[in-house]
Amino acid sequence: MKEVLLPELAESVVEGEILKWLVAEGDTVALEQPLCEVMTDKVTVELPSPVAGILSKRLAQEGDVVAVHAAIALIDEGGNSAPAATQAIQDSAGNATPVALPVQTQEESEAVADTGGSDTGGSIVEAGHLAGKADDDSSSLFRAFASDETVKVQGLGSRSGSGAPGSSTAGTGVLEREPVAARADGRVLAVPAARQRARELGIDLAHVQGSGPNGRIRVQDVEAHPAASPAPEGAPSQAALVPSPASIPGSASTPSLTVPPAVPRTGGGLPVPPVQYRTPKGYEHLEDRVPLRGMRRAISTQMQASHLYTVRTLTVDEVNLSKLVAFRARVKEEALAAGVKLSYLPFIFRAVAVALRKYPSLNSSFDEATGEIVMKRYFNLGMAVATDAGLTVPVLRDVNHKSLFDLAREVTELAARAQAGKLQPDELAGSTFSVTNIGSIGALFSFPIINVPDAAILGIHSIQKRPIVNAAGEIVAADMMYLSLSFDHRLVDGAEAARFCREVIRLLEEPDRLMLEAL
Repeated sequence: MKEVLLPELAESVVEGEILKWLVAEGDTVALEQPLCEVMTDKVTVELPSPVAGILSKRLAQEGDVVAVHAAIALIDEGGNSAPAATQAIQDSAGNATPVALPVQTQEESEAVADTGGSDTGGSIVEAGHLAGKADDDSSSLFRAFASDETVKVQGLGSRSGSGAPGSSTAGTGVLEREPVAARADGRVLAVPAARQRARELGIDLAHVQGSGPNGRIRVQDVEAHPAASPAPEGAPSQAALVPSPASIPGSASTPSLTVPPAVPRTGGGLPVPPVQYRTPKGYEHLEDRVPLRGMRRAISTQMQASHLYTVRTLTVDEVNLSKLVAFRARVKEEALAAGVKLSYLPFIFRAVAVALRKYPSLNSSFDEATGEIVMKRYFNLGMAVATDAGLTVPVLRDVNHKSLFDLAREVTELAARAQAGKLQPDELAGSTFSVTNIGSIGALFSFPIINVPDAAILGIHSIQKRPIVNAAGEIVAADMMYLSLSFDHRLVDGAEAARFCREVIRLLEEPDRLMLEAL
């Protein structure tokens, strides 16, 4: 049997969603024949078969989110299904008869290996319960829906004991967590670093409440456990804090006390809202339910991450684009002769790159794992593109090294590939700042959401003729546009955000100066 592993499709990709299987179990597959469609970071790719043979088993189902390097299928290279193990048994006459035994699956083998007390880590596949090798939890963009979980305090018994009267574990009074659906294979959900830390501190992961998706245990959960640090002098020991059988009201020699269940969590790891959606009575037949999958799930998770991990603040300004409108009209024919469709976006990208060099905090990111601010000396600008499948943000790299026509050409090409769904994973990663052009569909104003891990995003809007008072005190018609800058206040101060906007405005209002600015 050959395991088909989810490959590392791009440097930043740690997991992918199985959108659609293209081959059924039992079908013959050729080398490089597409097996399934996988979505990673809003990009859908076909995964080819690494070998020829028969697709013996799908280890991940449609809609499952699996980690990079995790097995998603088994292919029989010999062209036969997996042979059943046999064992000779003897009947009453002493004759040996071969009997077929069930073949142990990979998941069962791993579960058995875990029961021996060894804990070698490994990442978690949240929807399909498959074990992989990826160890990056913080950069995950996908989340599977969590299951409810109940924690019981038992006066008797431990994780390895039954807790029944007279058992060898009687009187231990330890916390025991009942397995949830995500632990159907008997393995506690935890990132490898958390497992290592738990071994160092001598903590049983079964007694740690996880804060990650599906209750996954992270390093901070282990370190926050009471047993992770010595009790202050004079404080009661952990043993003293565990209730004894006699201390539980109404208990005999084998008491059991059930505490409230753990807080149920949504697909993104958030607590479920106290008021959940309910269909109004009598309207059930007028509703359709669509699973949160594919592009929409990726967008949902990215937006949720932006809400959770940024302190979003907004500053608003307006820019007089009358001179830029005239400048573009003058060079538009020259651009067409060069085979370039010249929109306003290349001018805006150039102005943003110049302003970012002057105000570098807006070109930074916050490394949550190390607590460090990452200052970037390169300028990769994300460009939000609305497609039929949903919003996507391809990246223009090294904007400071490209001419106006180069930027115009790349803007057109990236937008076309985004609309056609032909972007590669690398083209969606690595932005340092983003721009969203909501004005292309006529919007006057918006409050854009930061594309994490960027520090800020600039919203540009429709250009409209409005009356203004010029320097001579005259009322004139001008081509005006609003700018809305959303920024992470942890990284950017309000004054610097306002100065950044003023610098962008200065450059756009004087396009000749913009062309002369060094990048």
